[in-house]
Amino acid sequence: MLHDLVARYGPALVFVNALAASLGLPVPAMPTLVLFGAMAALHPESIGAQALLVFALAVIASVIGDSVWFLAGRRYGGNTLKTLCRLSLSRDTCVKKTVRFFGRGGVRVLTVSKLVPGLSLLSVPMAGAVGIPYRVFVAHDGVGAAIWATLGLGIGFIVSRQIDWLFDGVSRLGHASIPVIATLLALYAAYRWMRRRAFMHKLADARIDVDQLYELMLGETAPVILDIRSDEKRRLDPYVIPGALFADERKLDEIIAAYRPNQKVVIYCSCPNEVSAAWMAKKMTDAGFLDVLPLKGGIDAWRDAGRAVTMLQAQAEDNAQAGSHSAPRAA
Repeated sequence: MLHDLVARYGPALVFVNALAASLGLPVPAMPTLVLFGAMAALHPESIGAQALLVFALAVIASVIGDSVWFLAGRRYGGNTLKTLCRLSLSRDTCVKKTVRFFGRGGVRVLTVSKLVPGLSLLSVPMAGAVGIPYRVFVAHDGVGAAIWATLGLGIGFIVSRQIDWLFDGVSRLGHASIPVIATLLALYAAYRWMRRRAFMHKLADARIDVDQLYELMLGETAPVILDIRSDEKRRLDPYVIPGALFADERKLDEIIAAYRPNQKVVIYCSCPNEVSAAWMAKKMTDAGFLDVLPLKGGIDAWRDAGRAVTMLQAQAEDNAQAGSHSAPRAA
């Protein structure tokens, strides 16, 4: 029965699955390629003859889906990354790491991005947002898709016997195997979502909102405001909260050494769901700082509230004049 299904619908299933995965839907495509590769090895006469077609369809579907995100990044810039930040079930610090990875490797990252979980979905719109030409994008993305499809089909060919044993066991369950597998996948997704929601709920009270920060900036002793967005995010959105200082949470020891523990510190990032600011606030508190809070909603909430922002270059000049470790004051 499985042989007949793969022989008849295998190419179409691979195309749809690869397209859905590249569009960001929670449907992994690699297992489908592995399955088809295994079936092609076990049945070379009937299914193996379709291997080249399946390879081409997987690459085409992947490039089509990626092109949608590329064009979204080209048109909407950093807002596309914010949307993905909201939809992702992964910790937002992982999202930031992928953005930094693209910043170091550039468009060449696309040739390996499909082999790294989460990297492809972020690097593709990033390529559009930073203005990479579409033909350059398609060339690198196509190579990456070809490597990914070859790897999936190749793994299936190598482990075909083991997969045959696995499906032989599944076939004994009959039609009951389908709802069992679907239930396990749903439970896994629900577990990831509930963990994320519980973590965000735990942090919700330990934050400062835009109005509170603005009042503090107008006071006699303004807080230290740290912008911990990545360099790539700042290039996409070259504005900062007035008086903010740039900080890299990867250099936490240097940041802790640069300020007094009794200084009030406010930390912000760019994605409403990002936990980087909360994580850094907790680390600074554990290190002995008495009053460190993340800004609720980050710079987006600040801007949405109608508060002023300044350009990066102007802010850098102000910081240089004021001294790298001085407490910023509102203009």
